[in-house]
Amino acid sequence: MRRARIAAALPLLACGALVLSACSDDPPAPKPVETEVPDELKGSAPVAADLTDSASATQMEERVATIGLLNKRNNLSQDFEMKPGDARRVGDVVIRLSACEKTAPWEMPQEVGAFVQVSVKDRGSNDFRRIFSGWLFKNSPSLNVVEHPIYDVWVKDCAMTFPGEE
Repeated sequence: MRRARIAAALPLLACGALVLSACSDDPPAPKPVETEVPDELKGSAPVAADLTDSASATQMEERVATIGLLNKRNNLSQDFEMKPGDARRVGDVVIRLSACEKTAPWEMPQEVGAFVQVSVKDRGSNDFRRIFSGWLFKNSPSLNVVEHPIYDVWVKDCAMTFPGEE
């Protein structure tokens, strides 16, 4: 009786192995495509005023932030290098950078932050809805979080210099 059950299960096991072997060659993941930012989102936030002394650090408009974007649906991530005032669109999400800051090398603890606005296109319409507007911090990502079921956005770096740095 036991041999009969095993013999009956063998074709099913063979089919299962065949199906699983077909899954091993995954097709290449699609690459995110940057598209044009809608006009209504291009001028949605002014560049933050530079609060630093002009002789001491890189001026705000010359700083470059690296922002990460993850699409949780297809597990695609992409990094953007943006200057304050820039906006980038990938699919249904628009990221806008207003400012980026980091602490001076001689100050502790070291922190990197960026003021970011994230807008997502509403399903079934061409309108974008802002889902986040605020500061994101590299070393304290839980302090402010972009809460969205599909997209995750975080700050990776802010390139700027301070006096005495070479």
